[in-house]
Amino acid sequence: MQYNKVEISGVNTSRLQTLNESEKLDLIRKAHNGDKQAREQLIVCNLRLVLSVLQKYLGRGECPDDLFQVGVIGLIKAIDNFDDTLDVRFSTYAVPMIAGELRRHLRDNTPVRVSRSLRDLAFKAMQSKEKLTASLKREPTVTEIAKDIEAPRHDVVTALESISDPLSLYEPVFSDSGDALYLLDQLSDRCDDEEWLSELSVREALKKLCEREKKILYMRYIRGKTQVEVAKQIGISQAQVSRLEKSALDEVKKQLRS
Repeated sequence: MQYNKVEISGVNTSRLQTLNESEKLDLIRKAHNGDKQAREQLIVCNLRLVLSVLQKYLGRGECPDDLFQVGVIGLIKAIDNFDDTLDVRFSTYAVPMIAGELRRHLRDNTPVRVSRSLRDLAFKAMQSKEKLTASLKREPTVTEIAKDIEAPRHDVVTALESISDPLSLYEPVFSDSGDALYLLDQLSDRCDDEEWLSELSVREALKKLCEREKKILYMRYIRGKTQVEVAKQIGISQAQVSRLEKSALDEVKKQLRS
């Protein structure tokens, strides 16, 4: 069988060896007896399994390589904990372990911290949505999801909203001939003249900053990133991020006072 080339975390999955069930069981027994080479071979030969589970968790704002590595952790746990005396295929046991590790990672790394009970309800609702979509052949309503998991509708709405990625008010939603329409432009303005002028002053002050300073402030105060996360994404040191952030804030304050 030919496999399409898929490279993730530096691994070309089309070149990976595959194992039949008896070969897997043999390697699992050796790995449980301390054979590190057998354990490594099991991991490598089951990376396609990780990739297949990973597909349904892509597109949620997380780096695919990071999710792949999280999935591999689930695979390793499955290898270490699999009971070869039971009449169960390894893949049947490993898939829920890999999926569970991915769900736990996504639950614990949402941009906005929410209670564990709310996150658990959100992912229960997401699982219900997938199941109902398959059975109904359409996307279910929130009411149908709430009924399926026996939870109040307003709790389901709150839970699903709690795990949604926050949007910047300056997120462009439409662009025509270079004139962008931002999310902020679609919100009603209930502030008084003084607040409006203050916001306008901040916008003008931000225009004085260089692109890197703007990006740092955006990531720090709109996206809620730590200085370490910003440094990693931009490709500079945390100390440089701290210095540029302070310089940018000082410049904005200077502009607002002038």
